[in-house]
Amino acid sequence: MSFPHYFESFDYAQMLRDFPIGDAFTQDFACRSRADICAHQDRLFCRCVARAWEIPFYQRLWGRHGIKREDIKSLDDITRLPIFDKSDLMKSLAEYPPYGDYHGFDKWPSTERPVTVLHTTSGTTGRPQVVLFSPKSREVQALLVARIWRMQGLRPDDVVHSVYGHGMINGGHFVREAALHYTNCLFLSAGTGKETRSVAQIELMRDMRVTVIVGFVDYIRQLAETARGMGLEPGRDLPVRAILGHVGRESRTALSKAWGGAEIFDWYGVADTGPIAAEGPDRDGMYVMEDAQYLELIDGTSGAVINDETPGDMVVTSLYRDDIYPLIRFNTHDLSAWRLDTPASKLSLRRTVGVLGRSDNMVKLRGINVYPLALAAILNERPEFAGEYICRATRDASGRDELTVIIETRAHTAPPHPTLERHFSELLAQRIGVELRVELVAVGSTAPLTQLETRQKPIRLIDDRPKVGS
Repeated sequence: MSFPHYFESFDYAQMLRDFPIGDAFTQDFACRSRADICAHQDRLFCRCVARAWEIPFYQRLWGRHGIKREDIKSLDDITRLPIFDKSDLMKSLAEYPPYGDYHGFDKWPSTERPVTVLHTTSGTTGRPQVVLFSPKSREVQALLVARIWRMQGLRPDDVVHSVYGHGMINGGHFVREAALHYTNCLFLSAGTGKETRSVAQIELMRDMRVTVIVGFVDYIRQLAETARGMGLEPGRDLPVRAILGHVGRESRTALSKAWGGAEIFDWYGVADTGPIAAEGPDRDGMYVMEDAQYLELIDGTSGAVINDETPGDMVVTSLYRDDIYPLIRFNTHDLSAWRLDTPASKLSLRRTVGVLGRSDNMVKLRGINVYPLALAAILNERPEFAGEYICRATRDASGRDELTVIIETRAHTAPPHPTLERHFSELLAQRIGVELRVELVAVGSTAPLTQLETRQKPIRLIDDRPKVGS
C-alpha cells in the first residue's frame, strides 16, 4: 500500500515562499508596502475560503447567515462572514463525534489523505477540544515560532530550555519542532514541573549551560525562586541571557531581575491559530505575523471592527490553513488594542499592545470590568508580592458580587499584618476603580489552586458564583 508521507503531502518550497523566515521575512516581507502585504493576504484568504466551502461546519455556519459562495470575492468581504469561537467547535464535537466536522480531513480516503497531526486542548473546563493539523499547517506553526525567536535574537549557539507541557496538548511538541526544524540551537524539552521536577530542571539548566528559556513566564518565575533555594544565583550560576515567553501583563522588570538581568521578549498565540504576534528587537509593541494571520479587533457587544486604540477581542483568520481545519474569523476572546503610533523599527506590520486579559474571564463589579490576568502588573508594584495569586468570585444572598484576591507574600506572618493587607487593598482599588477583598498567604499556598506546576497557563479565577439556571 502506498500513501503520501509527511513532507510529500505538500509543496515545502512554496510554503517557504509564502511564509519566509529569517532575513527573508524581517528584511523583505515585513518591510513591504501595506498594499503588497494586503495583496498577499488576499491571495491566501481566497484559498482558505474555497477550502472552507467544502467543509460541513462552514457550510452550516455560513448558510445560517445567508452567505453564498459568490458573496465572498476577496478579503474586503471578510466582515460579511460570521465570527465563531470555541463553543461552536465544542458543539460540532458533540454532534459529530469523535472529531467534529470542522476539519475536513475525511475528504480523502485514508490512502490519499495528508498525514494528520492530532492534539487536544487541556480540557480543564470540560471535554478537550480536538485540534488537527496537516503537515503544512504544522510546519508553518513551527516556522512562525522559530521566526519569532530569531527576530528576538535567538542565536545558533544558544541552548534553549523549554517548560512547555507535553501530553495531548500542542505546546511542548510544536516548539520542539520549531527549534529542531528552523534553528541551529540545542533544545532541552523539559516540560512542566510535573514532567520534570523543578529542582531537576534547575540542575539540568546548570549542567547544560542553558542560555534561553521559553514557555509561560508564571512557571519560569517560580524556577528562579527554586534556583535560589538551591543556593544558585541566576545570571551567575545559570547563564540565562533571554526569556522568550508569554509575558502578558507581567512585570518585565521583576522577571528580568529574578533571572539576573535576562532580556524579556513577549509573543502570543493560541492552540488553534499558532503564533499571531510578537515583539521584535525594538520591543515597540507586538508585530502581527501578517503573512500567516489576519487579525481583527472586535467589539464584544456590537461585533463591530475596531480600528482605533479601543480594546477588543482578537478575532483571527489563519491564512495558512487551506487544507485541514481552516480557521476563518475565530474569536480567541483574548483582549488587545492596536498600536497606531510610528514604530521604532522599519517594519510595516500592524502592531498590538499585547494581551490585556480575557473577555470571557472577566468579573463585573459595580459597573467596573475586572480582568484577573491583568492584576499581576499591579501587584508587582508592592515589593512584598511573591509573584503568585488567584482570584475567587462569590455572590452573597442579596446578589452582590465580590472578588477576593489571594496573594502570596514574602516574609508572611500568620495572621497577616493588617497594614500590609490594607496597602494591597488600597493599591488595587486605586488602580482598578473598585474595592476588592484581599487575602494574604504564604509563598506556595496558591499552587494547589493555580495548578502552576501542572498547567501551561495557571488558573487565575475561581468562579464560585451560582451558575445560571442552578
